[in-house]
Amino acid sequence: MYDIIVVGAGHAGIEAAAAACRMNKKVALVTLDLNMAGSMPCNPSVGGPAKGIVVREIDALGGVMPVIADQTALQFKMLNTTKGPGVWSLRVQSDKEEYKKRMADLLAHMKNLDVIVDACLSLHIEQNEVKGVILEKHQQIEAKAVILTTGTYMTSNILRGHTSIESGPEDQKTIHSLSQCLRDHGIQTFRLKTGTPPRIQKDSIDFSKAEVQPGTNTFYSFSETTREEDVLSYEEQEVCHLIYTTPKTHEIIRQHLHDSAMYSGLVKGVGPRYCPSIEDKLVRFADKERHQLFLEPESRSLDTIYLQGFSTSMPVEVQEKMVHSLPGLENAKIEKYAYAIEYDAVDPLQMKPTMENKVIHNLFTAGQINGTSGYEEAAGQGLMAGINASLKIDGKEPFVLRRDEAYIGVMIDDLCTKGTKEPYRLLTSRAEYRLLLRHDNADQRLLEKGYQIGVVSQKRYDAFKEKMNQIEEAKVYLDQVHIKPTEEINAYLFSLGFESLAHGCSALELLKRPKVTVEGLQPWLDKKISKKVASQIEIEVKYAGYIEKAKRDARHLQSMDARALPENLDYLHMDNLRLEARQKLDQIRPATLGQASRISGINPSDIAILSLYVKANKR
Repeated sequence: MYDIIVVGAGHAGIEAAAAACRMNKKVALVTLDLNMAGSMPCNPSVGGPAKGIVVREIDALGGVMPVIADQTALQFKMLNTTKGPGVWSLRVQSDKEEYKKRMADLLAHMKNLDVIVDACLSLHIEQNEVKGVILEKHQQIEAKAVILTTGTYMTSNILRGHTSIESGPEDQKTIHSLSQCLRDHGIQTFRLKTGTPPRIQKDSIDFSKAEVQPGTNTFYSFSETTREEDVLSYEEQEVCHLIYTTPKTHEIIRQHLHDSAMYSGLVKGVGPRYCPSIEDKLVRFADKERHQLFLEPESRSLDTIYLQGFSTSMPVEVQEKMVHSLPGLENAKIEKYAYAIEYDAVDPLQMKPTMENKVIHNLFTAGQINGTSGYEEAAGQGLMAGINASLKIDGKEPFVLRRDEAYIGVMIDDLCTKGTKEPYRLLTSRAEYRLLLRHDNADQRLLEKGYQIGVVSQKRYDAFKEKMNQIEEAKVYLDQVHIKPTEEINAYLFSLGFESLAHGCSALELLKRPKVTVEGLQPWLDKKISKKVASQIEIEVKYAGYIEKAKRDARHLQSMDARALPENLDYLHMDNLRLEARQKLDQIRPATLGQASRISGINPSDIAILSLYVKANKR
């Protein structure tokens, strides 16, 4: 008997198992192949817009992805630095082979964890409650909770041209019986599609025809525990390259559209809106003369380049023509051909905000099985599933993040209230309070919570408290430093486009001005302030008004989310509610009034009526 069984050792499964183990649960992790733990079958990278902030949030809750991503990064790049700090996001180009090795080693030595190499065929369910899993070799094992993180392995098909092969990603086994078991017990499934581009032999590319894309020459990391000496220096990092499609590329694709699995009728599932195949781009954006593509290294142990932006399901002979039409790839040798993959996912509207299924008690789901795309989205869900499964076993209150607390909270709330019909991807535009959900303050938002529920160590918590003390002491110091209107300070201000000081003011007051930095004021300070602390203070001071407004708006959301809805509310017989509202509320059964307000098709008048029912129910 285990406390928790986790099925799948992808990014969601690893975080789920690791979180439960940190909370002292006895965990079994079932995987087809331990050497494929944390595999990157698509883009060999971690982070990016919104996603990079999710990785920072995972770090603040004690997760493992941020640490391994830092250790195995080939290049670090901070994105959107020309915009406000609300959309800054770190992305690393990963060594996918080293990433897998370190994850497999981590799992093999993890306290409280048993790794079982086997296939999960179905679940042991009694009276709508999961009791364990049924395996191919080890037969049945029991647990108090089960977390499914099967990724794209349920009833999956690899599609190229007019050919469909039953297979998981990277020639792994696919499981048919598991999704049928879920359907037999009332869980709704639907088909989704994603894809991957070809891999090119590095020495067959003429990089002189591509634009060099270096990383960022400043130390950044996903994990607060990572030191600068733990990662590659800027000089040691790999570079990526940028090229564009040509008129010849577009001509070849248009001539062979009927050969694409996407347009031949072979694909039944819905593909990702924000990461379409190259043929889909040409159809949807017919007026664009060219599309950008990135040449990205996959690993220092591999001689392969990932052709980002060139995902396709064309036959191999057409892929050859397409690749050879690109600048610098005229003589390229394709190491691995692109393909599309179709798989079963479960309807996330049947999931509670705790990641537990509404139909089968003690069954939790996380990652692509919930209809999402991306390693980071999967890892964030896995972390929350592992935490909440552990809390439920202990009879404790669930851990649910609000939309103003984390991008993870935004994602899970979107899935629970809006559902998805296509692979869901996190975007900064999905977050109403993105100025509160920044790269720099993830630990301030979440680390205390992680410490309280037991996923953050005492050592990590003490380091966080020390960092916060340093920030507070530095703010007090800067507020006390009086800067007089001297010729030197006025020359500094003039160089930034400001008028001269008429009167003296504090250094903290001066920092409110755009472009004025702690480093720039250092000649007038007799105390050295670290870059990390300085950056935090500058953001807080310069954006203080905007941040306070966002906090006021968030407080309204909190008041709505604090009003719980009884589980036994009879929505179908609330006569004053519109029929659509009754049906939607009965289907989704939101946990709070705030959650109800975010359901598609529910309008403010419905919420007003529902609020009256809640008050009457309380009386």
